[in-house]
Amino acid sequence: MKPEYSNHLRGLYIVTPDWDDTAQLLAATELALQNGAALVQYRHKTAAPQRRREQAEALLGLCRQYKAPLVINDHVDLCLEIDADGIHVGGTDSSIAEVRKAVGPDKIVGASCYGTLELAHAAYRDGASYVAFGGFYPSRVKKYDFRTAPDIIAQSKREIPLPVVVIGGITLENAPPLVAQGADMVAVISSVYLVPQGERKTRQLADLYR
Repeated sequence: MKPEYSNHLRGLYIVTPDWDDTAQLLAATELALQNGAALVQYRHKTAAPQRRREQAEALLGLCRQYKAPLVINDHVDLCLEIDADGIHVGGTDSSIAEVRKAVGPDKIVGASCYGTLELAHAAYRDGASYVAFGGFYPSRVKKYDFRTAPDIIAQSKREIPLPVVVIGGITLENAPPLVAQGADMVAVISSVYLVPQGERKTRQLADLYR
């Protein structure tokens, strides 16, 4: 049974690393879900199409067990083929309006807005479910050629009636100021998947919303 999205666009948002080992990916993701992750984004930039589909289907089954939504990064066709819960759209991908039309009214559509409030306003007008800002801090995984100012979060919350996701080098130590600004979700890769005792870090990050 699909989760109710409105209950899940708050808390810890985990984004998968580019791991080809599906068993390793599932084990780490399950630990994160057990320890409070609220939403999973499947992102694998280098996978072959068959592996991407196999991993996405396996993650969807896992997310159903834990009643957490699974969002697919970029690949609208894959989202529709496996009936995932939503899609995350980057700034260089298809337009939000096109994606919303393709997936219909009921799926989550997330929009990368980087450090630009104008992009967030446009995403809202075009049917996004949430807006994502970042990077806020240097990232081990994704290289940003800009730095997003934390006050964009509070400004977005005042002007745009959508949940705000923050991403980019976020750790347990630097997340609290972003949560204090009003971030509905903190999105992480390294702080869950690429650290020792990832389950403990996951629990502590999830606890920022308890």
